Amino acid sequence: MQAEQQISADPQTLSLYQLLDPEVVAYPYPLYHRLRSEDPVHWDPFLHKWVVTRYADALIVLHHFSANCVLTPDQLQAMHLSILTPLSEVLVRQMLFMDHPAHGRIRSLASRAFTPRRVEGLRAQIQTIIDSLLDAVQDSERMDVIADLAYPLPAKVNAEMLGLPRADWKQLTRWSAVFAEVLGNFQYSPDRARHVLRHLEDMSAYFLAAVRECQKHPREGLISALVEAEVDGDHLTEEEVVANAILTMVGGQETTTNLIGNGILTLLRHPDQLEALRADLSLMPSAVEELLRYESPSQQTTRLAPEDTPLGEKLIRKGQTVMVVMGAANRDPERFPDPDRLDIRRQDNRHVAFGWASHFCFGAPLGRLEGQLALSALLSRMPNLRLEPGPLTWRENLGLRGLTALPVAF
Repeated sequence: MQAEQQISADPQTLSLYQLLDPEVVAYPYPLYHRLRSEDPVHWDPFLHKWVVTRYADALIVLHHFSANCVLTPDQLQAMHLSILTPLSEVLVRQMLFMDHPAHGRIRSLASRAFTPRRVEGLRAQIQTIIDSLLDAVQDSERMDVIADLAYPLPAKVNAEMLGLPRADWKQLTRWSAVFAEVLGNFQYSPDRARHVLRHLEDMSAYFLAAVRECQKHPREGLISALVEAEVDGDHLTEEEVVANAILTMVGGQETTTNLIGNGILTLLRHPDQLEALRADLSLMPSAVEELLRYESPSQQTTRLAPEDTPLGEKLIRKGQTVMVVMGAANRDPERFPDPDRLDIRRQDNRHVAFGWASHFCFGAPLGRLEGQLALSALLSRMPNLRLEPGPLTWRENLGLRGLTALPVAF
C-alpha cells in the first residue's frame, strides 16, 4: 500500500493511478490498452512500481519473480507505519507471499483439501445451497445477484471447506470484504487502517479459537487438516494455520463472488452469447473460462525482482516492485485473437485470471465449479433475465474487480 498523497494525475498520464477515477474503474480496458501498446513494461511514477501488461511478460514475472513482497514490521517501523504491524504479521505467514521452499510447505498441505475428487464431492452440497438461495427469490421475479447469490454461496461453501459453522457465513463475508481491501487497493489511509485492524483482531481471534477447537476435537475441513498435517515431523504453528485459513476464506470468497457477478453482467451485455449458452449448457465450462478471461475477478498481483532483470527493453533492478495486470494480459491481442470480443466457444483460452506457475490459485477448481453451477441455475430457472434500469457501481477495491450490486428481473 502506498501512503496517501495529494496527487492529481492528469487524465492523459499513463498510470494505474487512473483507476481511482470511478469511470475508469468501471471500464479499465482502454487504460490497459494504452499501457500495453505504448509502454508494456512501464515505470508508474505515482505507484513507484513497474507495471506489466503483456501476456508473455506476465508469465515471466509470475513464474520467476519473488512473491515475498510484504513489508516486514521492521520496514514498516522505518516508514513510520508501525500501526500496520499486526497486519504484516498475518500477511508474512500466508503462502500467497512466500517463495520456495516455505511456499511449497504450506501449499502442499492446503491443496489436499482442494483435490479434484474432494471438490467434485461438494457438487451436491453446492447445488443444494444454490437452489435454496434461488428458491428464496424465485416468486419475487427480481433479485440482486450479488446479495442474493454471489455473496452467500461462496461464504457458505467456504465455511464447509474450512470446517466452520455455516451459520457464520455473514460474519465471514464481512471480514473477507475488509481484508480484501488490503490485497486490492493502492493507498494507505489512517482511518481505513484502523478499521481494517479492528476487524483483523476479531477475525484472528475467531480463527484461533477454531484452530484450538480442532486441536481438541478434530473434524472435517481445512483447518483441522492443517492442524494435523505433518511433513518430516514438522507441524504448522497456530499462527500459520490462522493466516492461511484467512487467506483461503478471502480468496475463495472474492474470486467466486466476482466471477458470478461479473459473469452475469457480461452475459446480459452480450445477449447473443447469453442465448447461445442458455440453448446449450454443455458450453458452460468453456463459457466460465471466457468470462474469467474477459472480466477477470482478480485484476493484478505484485512481485519483486529477485535480481537485475531485463524485461521488454527495460531493466528492472533487484528488489524493485512489479505489478502484473492480469486484466490486461488476458486481453493481449498477441495471445488472444480479437481479445475484446466475448466468445464462449473460445479455444486455447489459457488465461491468467487464477495466476500462474507455483502460485496458481489452489482453490481454482472449487471456484470454477461454483461459477458453473450458479450460472447454470440462473439461466435455467430465471427466464427473460434482464438488467434492472439504473447505474451500476463497481467496488472501490482496485485489484479485485466486482460490483456492489447487480439488480435483475426475470
